[in-house]
Amino acid sequence: MQTIALKTPRGRRFIGENCPVFIIAEMSGNHNQSYARALRIIDAAAAAGADAIKLQTYTPDTITIDSENKYFQIKGSKLWSGQSLYKLYQQAYTPWAWQPRLKQYAENKGILWFSTPFDSTAVDFLEKMKVQLYKVASHEIIDIPLLKRIGQTHKPVLISRGMASIADIRLAIRTLRNNGAPSVAVLHCVSAYPALLSHMNLTTIPDIVKKFKVISGLSDHSPGKTAAIAAVALGASIIEKHLTLNRASGGPDAAFSLNSEEFKDMVKSIRETEQALGRPFYGARENESVDLKFRKSLFAVENIREGELITSKNVRSIRPGYGLHPKYLDQVIGTMASSNIKRGTPLSWNLIKR
Repeated sequence: MQTIALKTPRGRRFIGENCPVFIIAEMSGNHNQSYARALRIIDAAAAAGADAIKLQTYTPDTITIDSENKYFQIKGSKLWSGQSLYKLYQQAYTPWAWQPRLKQYAENKGILWFSTPFDSTAVDFLEKMKVQLYKVASHEIIDIPLLKRIGQTHKPVLISRGMASIADIRLAIRTLRNNGAPSVAVLHCVSAYPALLSHMNLTTIPDIVKKFKVISGLSDHSPGKTAAIAAVALGASIIEKHLTLNRASGGPDAAFSLNSEEFKDMVKSIRETEQALGRPFYGARENESVDLKFRKSLFAVENIREGELITSKNVRSIRPGYGLHPKYLDQVIGTMASSNIKRGTPLSWNLIKR
C-alpha cells in the first residue's frame, strides 16, 4: 500500500498505515461569504491541531446553471429543500479571489491548505497555486473527465466514496492512476447531511483497504465526534470533518459541523485513541514490572522440617510472586526439604532435595 508524502508548514508529513491520523478541517461554505470569518475558521483549525484546512473550488456557474425548472430544484433534503442548486451554490461557494490569500494565511499558521475542484478550470486555478494534493467530492467520483484532469497534475488524490458502487470506485482509482496520480486514498463517506450514526457502516473502512489496496479514512457528515473516533479505532488514516465557528450563525453546512471547541476536543480524542491503540505487544512494560510481584508463586504455608515431605498442605501457589513459578507445583510435591523452611518462605530449588 502506498504512503502519501507531503511537505507541510510543520515539516515532512506522511499519510498511511502506521502514520499519525491526518486530520482535515473542512471549511466549505461555513464562512457565510465573510472573508474575516474564513480567516477565523483557519485560526480555529490551527489552534485545534488540525493538519490541514480544505476548501471547495467552484462557482455557481462552473458547477451548474441558473435554472428554475424542476430538474434544478432540491427536494428531499433536510437542510436545503426548496432551493435551486444555483442559489445554494451562491451561498456556499468560496470566492476564488480569496483562495490564494487563504492558502498563504493557513501556511503561515502552520497547516496545509488544499481544495476540492469541481471542474477543469478549478484544477487549472489550483495548479497555479501549487497545491500539494486534491480532493474529489463524493458526487464527482463519476465525473471521469474531471478525474482525468486531476490525475494529470501528478498529485496525490483523496476521494470520498459516498454513494459509489464497487465498480464506480474501481473506475475512479484506475482513471486517476492511469492519468498520473501517484497515490489515491478512498474515504468512506455517507452522502446525507447530516448522516445518521446508524447509517455510518464504519466497518467499510477496513474493507476499503482490503478490497482496493489503498489508504482509507472517513469524510464525516454525522453529528459529534463518535464516528470519527470509531473510524480511527478501525484503522482510518484520514479524518475529514466540517468546522464552523458557531452553528447558531447558520450557513449551508453548519448543522453537521463541529464548532471550534468540539473540533479541538475531537482532535484530542483522536490523538488519545492513537496512543491507546499502539502496536501489538505482549509481556510486561517497564511501568508494569512492579506488579509482577503481585502474581502468584510457590510458598511454604506451614513450617517444614529438613527431610520432611513437601505436600499440597505445606506448599501452595499464593501471592506474592517471589517463589518458584506455579507451574512447578507438581514437580515439587513429593520431594523433601533440604533444610528447615519457615512458614511464609518463598520456595526455591535450593530448599528442595531433587
